[in-house]
Amino acid sequence: MIVTTAGRTNEVMLNQAISVARDLNGRFVDRRKRSVQAIQEIERDDCIVVGKEKLELYPFGEREPFFFHPNSASFRIKRLLNDEHDPFVEAASLQKGMTMLDCTLGLASDSIVASFVTGSEGIVTGIEGNSHLSYIVAKGLKEWQSDIGEMNEAMKRIEVIHNNSLNVLQSLPDKSYHCVYFDPMFEEHILESDGIRALSRFAVYEDLTQELIDEAYRVAKERVILKDHFRSKRFEKFNFQVYKRKTAKFHFGVIEK
Repeated sequence: MIVTTAGRTNEVMLNQAISVARDLNGRFVDRRKRSVQAIQEIERDDCIVVGKEKLELYPFGEREPFFFHPNSASFRIKRLLNDEHDPFVEAASLQKGMTMLDCTLGLASDSIVASFVTGSEGIVTGIEGNSHLSYIVAKGLKEWQSDIGEMNEAMKRIEVIHNNSLNVLQSLPDKSYHCVYFDPMFEEHILESDGIRALSRFAVYEDLTQELIDEAYRVAKERVILKDHFRSKRFEKFNFQVYKRKTAKFHFGVIEK
């Protein structure tokens, strides 16, 4: 991984790029008015560009970067503020003060909503297997500024762990979190979304196994939640009670303790 600055840079961005390279065990490359693609043709490597307001990740050979964005969380939280319902919140039975472990963090959309609902008294932790994605998402959660103050606070409260979800679950005591959440549809979300297709090169896909579900059940105080395609066989395979949604591509499944 190489790290450089945006085209129009300053000393602050320069120092930040050097710091990012150090954090990720990467290498800083001076921009020198070159395009990202020109630099990558020489370096033959993936590149993170440090801009004024965000980090952009360019996989080698791709022209479309990945960068953190809260995506659907913004309008979902606006709906919740208007006392409208959210299917994920209802499936997880989330309330103020609860704790949730998101085993498939991705872009953190559901974790942001969960953190908003559980509030400052709650705890939301997300696991991401790729070090570069976990770094960019963790920084984005701390630094992104939306026009919703409550959402900004919710993002800052989320703890991001770079690890394998099974490793994390096995390290936790029984009943550590009220809810444990899985969204193995992350790959499909990527492929359908403009601007983040490049992310599929980096995302770590960890399929559900009985061992993973058993560990999640042990760690959960109240329930394990699965978000999956409406045709998925995982619901039946792992004995989830399915909450079907007539017009949606995905359903939620729940295992209650």
